[in-house]
Formats: sequence, structure tokens, C-alpha cells
Amino acid sequence: MAGPFKRGILLLAVGVFLSACGTAALSTAMPPPPTETVAVTIAVTATAELPTTALSATATDPAPTAPPLKDNMKTHQDNPNVVEATGMKIEIGDNVLTATLVENSSVTALKEALAQGPITVEMRDYGSMEKVGPLGMDLPRNDEQITTEAGDIILYQGNAFVIYYAPNSWNFTRLGKVNDVTAGELREILGDGNVTVTLSLPQN
Repeated sequence: MAGPFKRGILLLAVGVFLSACGTAALSTAMPPPPTETVAVTIAVTATAELPTTALSATATDPAPTAPPLKDNMKTHQDNPNVVEATGMKIEIGDNVLTATLVENSSVTALKEALAQGPITVEMRDYGSMEKVGPLGMDLPRNDEQITTEAGDIILYQGNAFVIYYAPNSWNFTRLGKVNDVTAGELREILGDGNVTVTLSLPQN
């Protein structure tokens, strides 16, 4: 009986050994999945490796601001003594009108003359459509075919100053236009017959 019993024990021991080896081999071939702690550690490490300069720029850069608005240079209609930089005052008796001037060499020369002081023009009616008078100087001409409207300010033949209160069509140099008056109001201000008109720049 001793021989078979010993063989049985030996076979049992070999079976247990082989089972243990198989379990160990399986554990080595299939390692357990990473735990949540490892995943969290990786995420934290990745965050910690971000460049500090980028974080500093995000924290310190000021928010963009809108550009400042430009000043509005419109004519003050309620104060005829305040006109925009391209304007001119026209005094007729007790009335003070403002005019907006165009940009050409004629206007440049006129403004240079007005910078020396006001210019007085003795004006008379012509053709029941305009007041015209000598400027007392010659200005550069920029003549073109123009059909005038009431309030148009014209240079005629380089030396005559004209304010139109009715339409006309001819080769003129445009200087500008009287602001904020109707044809009827302008006609009433200019009146009948001769009239003295004083031209000046806003600061004069």
C-alpha cells in the first residue's frame, strides 16, 4: 500500500505545482489595468508641464479696448461764430452766415488771404440770379461747367466773388456753399441793390 499511496501524493503535488505555475504565467502575461489613481496622476502631471509663460500671459494681458472715437467737427448751427475748420464766415449787415468751402487751389489761396484779416467785398445784383463783387486780388482758377443752386459761392474769372440765389450754368470755379439757408431766406438777407459783405475765417 505504501507504494501506490506515495505515487498518489506525488501526482497531487505535481498537479498543484503545475496549477500554481499556470496562474503565475497568466498573471505575468496579463497585468492588471491601471488604476484610477494612475490616470489622475498622469492628468495632473500633464497640467503641471504647461509652459509657465503661456499661463502668465493669459493672466496678465489686459483685455482689448475699443479705439477712441474721433472728434465730431460739424458746424454749430446754433452759433454762427463757431464753424468747422474748412468753413468761412460771411457777414451781411446784421446777419452772420457760415459756409463750407471745397478743397482746391483757389480756396487755399483765399484762406491764405483771409488769414491776414477779413476781406470786404462790395457786391451788386447781376441778372436777377447773383450778387457779385471784386475780391481785390487774383486767385488761381479751377473752372468747370457748373449749374449753380441758391447758396453756391463762386469765383468768376479769378477775381470776382459771387453768391448765387438762383440757378445759372457757366464755366466757374466753385469755392463752397452757404450753410443752412433756403433760397428765399438768402434772397431776403442779400436784399435788393448793392450790399457790403465781409468774409473771414472762424478765428478772425
